[in-house]
Amino acid sequence: MRLLLVEDDNRVAAALSAILARHGFGVVHARSGEEALHALLPDDEEPFGVILLDLGLPDQDGYEVCGKIRKRTTTPVIMVTARADVRSRIHGLNLGADDYVVKPYDTGELLARIHAVSRRTTTGEDTGAIPAVALHLGPVEIQLPTRRVSVAGTEIQLTRKEFDLLALLAQRPGVVFRREQIISEVWQTSWEGTGRTLEVHVASLRSKLHLPALIETVRGVGYRLVVPAAA
Repeated sequence: MRLLLVEDDNRVAAALSAILARHGFGVVHARSGEEALHALLPDDEEPFGVILLDLGLPDQDGYEVCGKIRKRTTTPVIMVTARADVRSRIHGLNLGADDYVVKPYDTGELLARIHAVSRRTTTGEDTGAIPAVALHLGPVEIQLPTRRVSVAGTEIQLTRKEFDLLALLAQRPGVVFRREQIISEVWQTSWEGTGRTLEVHVASLRSKLHLPALIETVRGVGYRLVVPAAA
């Protein structure tokens, strides 16, 4: 996924860009409101999936930039700011922001919010794309509408949560999903007390699919799906 990072502090932008790149994002850095708006002009590149907008910009008020962005695109906007008061948050959301992160923030939380807003966005207007109905990952085929999974042509029976977990990881192969994020998205609850449940479901998927290396454990972080070679 391409991500537009609007941040005037080059040091902050460099550090954050490195983290986002490690999680599979292609980052375009804009240092001002004008650069951000220029980056949104139509071109041959893949459309942005999310915009991270810092409000403390040198040329324009961040709120004003958000309003201009929203007139041009429906791409999700996450405001990033040191302004923690409720009134500022409400103002940002009223201008069309999809989420609001207050500095200093936890990187894991920011990544979870990025994934959350990108999932809530339908693919239509900005990209003209049709949502994928099937995912092909080596010998693994995942039919999203019918919730069917097969390996080398053999259908595998999965529970509801097993399918949801596999589908989540499979839609971004190679991207590391934090444990907290998976729990939030698949079980729609907090991480506390649910970690063992996630481990059990991962083990069950590996066993049922007969592909123990399909879901890789990233120690201390979470899991990612590794596309197997076709048989």
